[in-house]
Amino acid sequence: MMNMAEQILPAAEMERTGGKGEPVIRLENVYKTYDLGEIQVQALRGVSLEVMAGEFVAVMGPSGSGKSTVMNILGCLDRPTKGRYFLDGVDVSGMSKDELARIRNKKLGFVFQQFNLLSRTSALENVELPTVYAGIKPEERTRRAMESLRRVGLADRAGHHPSQLSGGQQQRVAIARGLVNQPAILLADEPTGNLDSRTSIEIMEILQTLNEEQGLTIVLVTHEPDIAQFTKRNLEFRDGKLKRDRLVEERLNAREVLKAMPTAEEEAAEDAGAAGGAGTGAG
Repeated sequence: MMNMAEQILPAAEMERTGGKGEPVIRLENVYKTYDLGEIQVQALRGVSLEVMAGEFVAVMGPSGSGKSTVMNILGCLDRPTKGRYFLDGVDVSGMSKDELARIRNKKLGFVFQQFNLLSRTSALENVELPTVYAGIKPEERTRRAMESLRRVGLADRAGHHPSQLSGGQQQRVAIARGLVNQPAILLADEPTGNLDSRTSIEIMEILQTLNEEQGLTIVLVTHEPDIAQFTKRNLEFRDGKLKRDRLVEERLNAREVLKAMPTAEEEAAEDAGAAGGAGTGAG
């Protein structure tokens, strides 16, 4: 078994990158209030934060903490009631729904917990979808989609439908779809929430590679502290406020963690052996 210290990234890798110039994300004293008839719910209460280019950030907090509302605002799916949101240097706080849709398509990529793949279309066609909405020519759509699948190690599964893919492979397709329009930021909402432990770490390995080797800025929502340990920085929300903003001091390297884990075949053999032993004991 590998020593945990060998699975932790070097100190230099833990530093926040992109400290020069404008942040790609900046919230200034953001409030979000939902009017539910006679009741007003304050989902966010004066949140200010910055994310620089090249960061890998986990947004954390219990149910009702405001983390989902923050992600909706960062993803231009909702607007602040009060305060300002600058995306890649542009104030998007007061933009119309159509303007926000254009910004989303150009600047942001999304990955969801439920994958949200179309069941009757191939992996390649699922990945191509955002390029259709962006008005990209068909030949360029296919080139981009194949390149995105290659980046997540699924170029050889381009013709497969979701039902022919494992859960981890479906999430890889979803990540490729989020990358296809070459976004400035990838927003991942509980991307490991429906996956087993090994597959979750495989997904985190892909995200770490995209962040470290290709410089992609990633903001990830998770309720799992162990998943947050693979990111560079944790933002912890509670009661609509940002309560804690910290660098991850003992950041885990997903590739090294995977090397220390049993393979799926080894786990299956172990389970079969345990079942056989139980049967013998019962006899």
